[in-house]
Order: sequence, then C-alpha cells, then structure tokens
Amino acid sequence: MHAVLGAADALGEPLIGLVGDPAFYHRFGFVPSRSIGITAPDSSWGDYFQVRTLAQYDGMTGHFSYAGPFDRL
Repeated sequence: MHAVLGAADALGEPLIGLVGDPAFYHRFGFVPSRSIGITAPDSSWGDYFQVRTLAQYDGMTGHFSYAGPFDRL
C-alpha cells in the first residue's frame, strides 16, 4: 500500500479511492469519501468507499468515477 500511495503521489494524482474495510484502510490514511464531499460510484457502498488525499489534492469534491475500463466489469 505504501508503494501505491507513493507512486500515485509522485505521478501527481490528487487522491486514491477504494472499496474496503474502513478498520483496515484507516491505518493508511483513508477516510470515508463522503467525509470530504466525494460521492461513491455506487451509493450502497457507504463508508466502505474511502479516499486518501495526496499532495496535489486541492479540496475538490463531487462524484468519484473510476477509469473507463472499470465501468465494463
């Protein structure tokens, strides 16, 4: 996880989103997305959809969308 966070930060990504157990991912700085104004792709995910802001995060809010290929899964 630390390698992924570091790589995304180095590439200038503003945040990372994932679906997972809040108790586990909290240790890496993830918070429920709605706590910072980001809505999940699927509202039924609730607190399991989490985000971790990175250095380029500028306070953006709104609907989170995964990259196009994930929509076809």
